[in-house]
Amino acid sequence: MTETTPAGTPLPVPVPIPVDQLHFAMPPEHETPAEERAYRKQRLAGALRLFARLGYEEGVAGHISVRDPEVPDCFWVNPFGEPFATMTAGKLILVNGDGQVVRGTRHVNQAAFTVHAEVHRARPEAVAVAHTHSVHGRALAALGELLDPVTQEACAFYEDHALYDAYTGVAVDAQEGRRIAAALGAYKAVILRNHGLLTVGASVDAAAWWFISMERCAQVQLTARAAGKPLLIDHRDALATREQLGSDLVAWINYQPMWRQIAAAEPELMS
Repeated sequence: MTETTPAGTPLPVPVPIPVDQLHFAMPPEHETPAEERAYRKQRLAGALRLFARLGYEEGVAGHISVRDPEVPDCFWVNPFGEPFATMTAGKLILVNGDGQVVRGTRHVNQAAFTVHAEVHRARPEAVAVAHTHSVHGRALAALGELLDPVTQEACAFYEDHALYDAYTGVAVDAQEGRRIAAALGAYKAVILRNHGLLTVGASVDAAAWWFISMERCAQVQLTARAAGKPLLIDHRDALATREQLGSDLVAWINYQPMWRQIAAAEPELMS
């Protein structure tokens, strides 16, 4: 049915805007390492604040780390004991692969960073690593199970995450970190039995999104199982869905509404 004006004359048909004139955010490219460093640190501070809002903080446990763009065997990370909710780019510390602070005035959580350092060492293409003691991730880890393809979002992890099927206490030595890195392999995530979730990404945004999404998928899986017998998406469809949703670029895009929200609400994180 053709729309008309009150006088009865047809309204003009709207002309589509050319696609190349529509804005679509993509990961930025930086001209200098200094610009890239500032960007990564701001994104890291924002992700930590977002994790605080989502309730992922548990005492002093939990880290997100990001590789320095100029010194690739050094990593920016949250200092020991600083609340996620008060993190700023300026409070982050730079730590070398041996867990020694090379820039900043605060300690690093050695137990947590031992795992991060070995994952970064085993995955040179991984810019960021995220691990906290989130509730549903720990619940799934206590079962020693992988995520099942029960939802579209869970398919992003289908045959692209692993289980580290051991628990030997708080990880404080490099050997344990290397075993976790070996279990992770080339995947985007690993479930640490009786411990929690760990994700990696080509950006802070991607690693943070995979952690958030994995935590929610764990919640859905546990909730669905409590209510009945979940129906699994079949192998072929799960793989096809992973090809559509499982890339770090898609993760970066999915994360942008969260980033814009936290950056607008808490601009002090940039300082």
